[in-house]
Amino acid sequence: MKKAIVYASMTGNTETMANAVADGAKASGAEVILTTADSANEADVLTCDVIFLGSPAMGAEVLDDAMEAFFSKIESSLSGKKIGLFGSYDWGDGQWMRDWAARTAAAGAAVINGDGLICHLTSDDDALSECKKLGAQI
Repeated sequence: MKKAIVYASMTGNTETMANAVADGAKASGAEVILTTADSANEADVLTCDVIFLGSPAMGAEVLDDAMEAFFSKIESSLSGKKIGLFGSYDWGDGQWMRDWAARTAAAGAAVINGDGLICHLTSDDDALSECKKLGAQI
């Protein structure tokens, strides 16, 4: 099984989550691609069995610019794909993640973790454990 973890991170909080997702994916025996949204190869990511996408909430609860650019490139190719979403935020209530999950589902993907996994600011041990569980899914 091949799993991709693509993330954007401004402060390192979402990067920490991405690394924990990757740890879980590796522990499940998967081949893992771990990359940032601004350096990800869309074709390589789309060949994976499971794709995990991570972004912090920005501005008025929207995706990070780099993740928005990457996601827009692959969005029309997500039908039938298994996607896990995660990210960190500082304000609001996670609306950006609910919107992203709805957008991903509307593209025809199966969002394997419902409305996504969110963490307020820095991940604690419980949040990192949840990230590892997410990476091990499927």
